[in-house]
Amino acid sequence: MALGVCLLFDRRSERALRALWSRLEERGVATPASHTHGRHHPHLSYVVLLEWHLDAVQDAVAALPDGGPFELSFDAVGVFRRGRVALVPPLSARLLARQQAVVRAVGGTGARVHRHYAVDHWVPHASVATRSAMRQLPAVAESVYEILPLTVSVTSAALIDSATGRTWPLPVLP
Repeated sequence: MALGVCLLFDRRSERALRALWSRLEERGVATPASHTHGRHHPHLSYVVLLEWHLDAVQDAVAALPDGGPFELSFDAVGVFRRGRVALVPPLSARLLARQQAVVRAVGGTGARVHRHYAVDHWVPHASVATRSAMRQLPAVAESVYEILPLTVSVTSAALIDSATGRTWPLPVLP
């Protein structure tokens, strides 16, 4: 399916997002917890690749400078096509520069970047609902606004295969 270069959160942040997923599931809303293989991690993707060579992508990202851990504050909720609902942080110049460096690095390997993650087309987000029906949006918004604003700590990065949930930790946090 796809390979993401994903930012991962510390345990406290991950627990907060998984608790939100659980509240939504209790309300009958599908979340990453029950989506496909059920091995999804709370994350924010810098880029999603549709075609790639794993070793080349790993090497390209590992060669990037380590930007170190940082915090993200989710202040808004976004609703995307096909019912995807996500937490949305403000887009800082620093976050955008980090994302663009990753996209350029993996693009240089010949990987095919999903158009929504291309340079100048990315909307940073952390998914909380996967296929919400229009009638479920008020319940999703209510649950999300109970926890916003939410500040998370980004502490690591990994390549994640969305088809299997397989994860390859990265030696740097680009």
